[in-house]
Amino acid sequence: MSRVGKQPVTIPAGIEVSVDGTEIVAKKGNLEKRLETHGRVVVDVEGNEVKFARLDDTKQSSAFWGTYRALLNNILIGLDKGFTKSLEINGVGYRAAVNGKVLELQLGFSHPVNFEIPEGIEIKVEKNIITINGTDKQQVGQVAAVIRGFRPPEPYKGKGVKYTDEVIIRKAGKAAGK
Repeated sequence: MSRVGKQPVTIPAGIEVSVDGTEIVAKKGNLEKRLETHGRVVVDVEGNEVKFARLDDTKQSSAFWGTYRALLNNILIGLDKGFTKSLEINGVGYRAAVNGKVLELQLGFSHPVNFEIPEGIEIKVEKNIITINGTDKQQVGQVAAVIRGFRPPEPYKGKGVKYTDEVIIRKAGKAAGK
């Protein structure tokens, strides 16, 4: 049984949450996020809390109960504070710059890698740190993973793009023979 679904979601100040049929709508100013529940859970908005209930006692219903609660919680955190991921570039000649809506990366290839910044994502570059901000947790993580995927860190010299909190386990190089 889901323990996540039991906990009510607290609505932060300045955010309005309403239930429209099987859709939950969260608004902050002119920014609006929607969550479609497809009629799999019962949603109640009481004061500054949102409570979820299962339709029946099946295993699938219990899974959706916790999932939709977690998704709504992520939407509310995203609207209130936002989500951030940081990447670090290591390597001689490796650098990044933002030009308009394009992130230009020099990653040791014969050509620069140009990444089109998606709508709803903000990217800042300071020295060798790339900071990705946005209101959608999944989108921020996906953009960070795509950028890291252009040149993942290698285990011998540690060159490449890595998360700032990621630890690269270094390997020993070739040992000199006798």
